[in-house]
Amino acid sequence: MSGPRLTHIDAAGEAHMVDVGDKAETTRIATAEGRVRMAPETLKLILEGNAKKGDVIGTARLAGIMAAKQTASLIPLCHPLMLTKVGVEIEPDHALPGLRIVATAKLTGRTGVEMEALTAVSVAALTIYDMAKAADKAMEITGIRLLEKTGGKSGDYRRDETKP
Repeated sequence: MSGPRLTHIDAAGEAHMVDVGDKAETTRIATAEGRVRMAPETLKLILEGNAKKGDVIGTARLAGIMAAKQTASLIPLCHPLMLTKVGVEIEPDHALPGLRIVATAKLTGRTGVEMEALTAVSVAALTIYDMAKAADKAMEITGIRLLEKTGGKSGDYRRDETKP
């Protein structure tokens, strides 16, 4: 078979953890994003720091960082990684309206950190929902996706916004 293939599926069609022992160690960085759409009043409540449960953005940032460090415990075939950096930025997007989350994960190792960045975004978004659901149960988590990754055998990737 030529072309792309699923690396976590063996010749018998069974799932397995990929052996990365022979891969070269390289610096690997991945950035992902997501959004939480909400009512304008909910966004205002969060930005003014008046949510019942406290600092929504600060708590969500910490939750995202903690989640990235736990990715191997959450996603069955992910390798446990020694991350050297995890950053989670959460910014208001009044046009949405809501919050935009961007997470970056970094390490020097034998496997990529895409899943760590995506997990950070996902859990940060879930935390925002949890902390603000008393005010707005109709919030929507959307657009979780990989923006870019560098390092490793497969090379660099940057999302092409001109393609669907």
